[in-house]
Amino acid sequence: MKWKETDFNGGIDQIRAVLIYGPDAGQVDELCDKATEKLEIEKDNLFALDSDELREKQDALFAESCSPSMFGGRKMVIISNAGDSDASIITDLVKHSGLCATVIVTAGDLRAGGGLRSFFENSDIAAALPCYTDDARTLSALIRRELSAEAGIDQITPDAMAYMTSHLGGDRGITRSFLNKIALYVSDKKIVELEDVEKCLPDTAAANTDDFLYSLTAGHIQQTMTALDRLLYDNVDPNMLVRMLNIHFKRLLTAVVEGQLPRLFWKVAEKFNQAVKIWSENEIVAVLQRLNELEQQIRTTGMPAEILLRDFSLKLAMKAAKMAVRRRK
Repeated sequence: MKWKETDFNGGIDQIRAVLIYGPDAGQVDELCDKATEKLEIEKDNLFALDSDELREKQDALFAESCSPSMFGGRKMVIISNAGDSDASIITDLVKHSGLCATVIVTAGDLRAGGGLRSFFENSDIAAALPCYTDDARTLSALIRRELSAEAGIDQITPDAMAYMTSHLGGDRGITRSFLNKIALYVSDKKIVELEDVEKCLPDTAAANTDDFLYSLTAGHIQQTMTALDRLLYDNVDPNMLVRMLNIHFKRLLTAVVEGQLPRLFWKVAEKFNQAVKIWSENEIVAVLQRLNELEQQIRTTGMPAEILLRDFSLKLAMKAAKMAVRRRK
């Protein structure tokens, strides 16, 4: 079955297994934790292992999953970082007639038609739940829900909302952590304003992130690489920057296809407008495919993520610069 988050909330106790996958690692972890809470899994009834251990500990996995709890209550098995190469073992486990545990499988981005997604999406006893990074619409809704409904914030100014949607969304866990921070910061006045957001989301990190993303798509090579140097010097996770690039190019694609510019913080609007004139729909789609490949490379090749990201960013900024020259002729 193919699930949405609402299906998960209402059906997790009715199913044998769930595959939770996608580029938003924070949301994957969040839903995995939520499954444990909803099913009231006690620590002694939880068996977790990484996919790297799957073949080595296969006997232990099946023994743990197919025997009743010695302590009473429901059991759960969590298999982390799974891939298509693990599909056969996981399928056998979920279909096993003696299964006594709910099986939660977590993974990064998986290709459509691959063994793992195909089994969960086409099964009557299991479900697949994708976790894609938040776009401007879903991010805005999340911010309003977390701040207004949950934290009791009365007002979020338009500038503050634009700034947050420009700098968040790559990872649900990081987004929630920031929203908790801003809610505490403005708890006395119940209004979120731009200066509050800037103080809670440090200016230097935000400025460097802006310089990196918007300079790259506008073809400003030197600014792109300088900003990336600063971000990596500050120990910003390269995986996070890849996810932010993915969000940025999806936002650019929407603007190019629909002809409507998103509401942007004034400091980056000019570069984004330049990028809309430079990039075509086909070129953006090709970059998004390459970003998925880059994320896979970082996870599987063992090459340093920083080197892969630097090489990718330089080539892409140079490509944008060349396209900008051609568009002006």
